Amino acid sequence: MSSPAGGVEVRPYEPTDADALWELKRGFELGIGDGTGGDDKLQQYEAKLTDDYRARYLAWVERCAESDPGCVVVAEVTEEVDAAATDTDDPTLVGYAFALPEEMTFVWDAAVLNEIFLDPDYRGTGVADELMTAVLDHARSQDLPLDRMVLDVDRKNERARAFYDRYGFDHWGELVARDL
Repeated sequence: MSSPAGGVEVRPYEPTDADALWELKRGFELGIGDGTGGDDKLQQYEAKLTDDYRARYLAWVERCAESDPGCVVVAEVTEEVDAAATDTDDPTLVGYAFALPEEMTFVWDAAVLNEIFLDPDYRGTGVADELMTAVLDHARSQDLPLDRMVLDVDRKNERARAFYDRYGFDHWGELVARDL
């Protein structure tokens, strides 16, 4: 797909990425819990990261990627960073972006950016921009009810809000939630 600075390539998710994707997903979830709420929020997000949740999440990612190739993209380090990188055949992923598959666009009558996450060590390098470009390009290829992309971002997450502002995302409604 593309190669931003720093020896990182943005490409579609592959099944061999599962373990590395899960580690990034953990970072995403724990970052939401830690960075945008009190201890209760962090504890809730930590508590859901069970082995069962992992299996269910990765199975869902696989189904989404099979039904709409390109809806999940990953940022992979392509240059050898250190000697430890050669000890495994697993890809070294530093980020991912996940737009819901086309079949789910009627959820919000639009493309939905479900998740985007970048390892903190790679923030400010342009990799997040490459991930966003990839999911926006993919969303444009979908048959959408309305030509727009929506996402959920916590008002307290100033860094994420600034990133989305740069891409022209405007406040549009507000999600509310309750326990089941």
